[in-house]
Amino acid sequence: MALEKKIRELKEKREKMLLGGGEEAIVKQKAMGKNTARERIIAILDPGTFHEYDMFVEHDARDFGMDKKNLPSDGVVIGTGTVHGNPVAIFAQDFTVAGGSLGLMHSRKITKIMDHALKMRIPLIGINDSGGARIQEGVNSLAGYGEIFFRNTISSGVIPQISVILGPCAGGAVYSPALTDFVFVVDNISKMFITGPEVIKTVLGEEISMEALGGARVHCETSGNAHFFATSEEECFSQIKRLISLIPRNNEMKAAIAEALPPEAGYDIEKIVPGDPTLPYDVREVIRAVADGSEFFEIQEMYARNMVIGFGRMGGRTVGFVANQPMEMAGVLDVDSSDKAARFIRYCDAFSIPLITFVDLPGYLPGVDQEHAGVIRHGAKVLYAYSEATVPKLTVILRKAYGGGYIAMSSRHLRADFVLAWPTAEIAVMGPEGAANIIFRKEITSASNPDEMRRQKVDEYREKFANPYVAASRGYVDAVIEPSETRRMLLHGLEVSESKEVQMPWKKHGIPPF
Repeated sequence: MALEKKIRELKEKREKMLLGGGEEAIVKQKAMGKNTARERIIAILDPGTFHEYDMFVEHDARDFGMDKKNLPSDGVVIGTGTVHGNPVAIFAQDFTVAGGSLGLMHSRKITKIMDHALKMRIPLIGINDSGGARIQEGVNSLAGYGEIFFRNTISSGVIPQISVILGPCAGGAVYSPALTDFVFVVDNISKMFITGPEVIKTVLGEEISMEALGGARVHCETSGNAHFFATSEEECFSQIKRLISLIPRNNEMKAAIAEALPPEAGYDIEKIVPGDPTLPYDVREVIRAVADGSEFFEIQEMYARNMVIGFGRMGGRTVGFVANQPMEMAGVLDVDSSDKAARFIRYCDAFSIPLITFVDLPGYLPGVDQEHAGVIRHGAKVLYAYSEATVPKLTVILRKAYGGGYIAMSSRHLRADFVLAWPTAEIAVMGPEGAANIIFRKEITSASNPDEMRRQKVDEYREKFANPYVAASRGYVDAVIEPSETRRMLLHGLEVSESKEVQMPWKKHGIPPF
């Protein structure tokens, strides 16, 4: 009987904890289009796999009336479960409890599950929905954030870290998602900012809405802080599950192998890229024409659109695709696209995911604005990332590969393992038009018909240099191939480089051009 009584008491305590901030607070949460913390966790994990820890943790603050406040689970839920059968660690801040504010014990729960994830070498998923630091706990709250940031940094490159913004994430709290690998946001729900609209109005006298300051679209389109955009929490959870299915659980394992599927018949690779080098096309169609099942999971789709990055599979194995996008700014490299590509390249390298690069760009973007924004430093990040990467690196030059852009986009000179080129590839210091104007300036200006002379010299330069055969004759291109051969050649290159090993000089770490 004593045991039965204890079990009843346990159930009562659990039921009380499961209510979080109470029924009224849950109703308010639902009215904002938001699920509760535990509902979110259960929706992400495989059914019946969530195991919660530290349900009965309590805060120990005593100032400003905190000694009289009962905060169930101290406003954060932690535990483990599986996604597609893969174990993960997870936490979710509970906005119904003191606005999900972070105090000392709240932070200790988060750091406990972070330590568990690192020790067990499993992915960490963090759901952020918090009003920020719990001001009643003073410096203890700040200490809590610091402990989280430290663990984000130590875990970087060891286990995948996924942040999900499903409510406010303000002040110092934003730096934890910024330190993680992937950030998911939901339209009209996610809010990220250092200083809120009230502070901006007080300090700068400017009126700005919370959505315009740090809403989901802002961070997907403008700041680049977010990687995946969804219109509902359910869509967001589906995106998270898809990502987990494509990446390895830690840096000592490889991603799970799936059934190898041929691309869909509707993607005819020979009809995607126009023969005229001035005409745009969607490079994602090229990716889908070679990827298993024509499936491509794009990352940061709304940011720096002149660069395309994302995951797909080739022969059942996960690969990372990096490609210039001729539909946007002719696919040039600029400040933002360089950052976007470099970060993704380093992620793939950290987790042993082979890289496939499709090249079609006129080079780096010129102009005063770009120079002043640091295009030299940012552009160097791509060079650094590709040079440092030791995973299999396969490159296909589709059309234009000019100047520094040719070098930066995984060229042989940065130790690409296989460099392929289509017959339409133009590999040169610059485009034929610009080169002809410099090299043949005197002949053009002194000609009786300068326009006709310029056309002739452009054709002469193109025939002599703007083709793949000069580079192929020097061994910089391994093979000039027909577009229809692309998938077969890439699959072979991936198979050959499966056991690739590279010996790098010993060093504590490199110094990227941050």
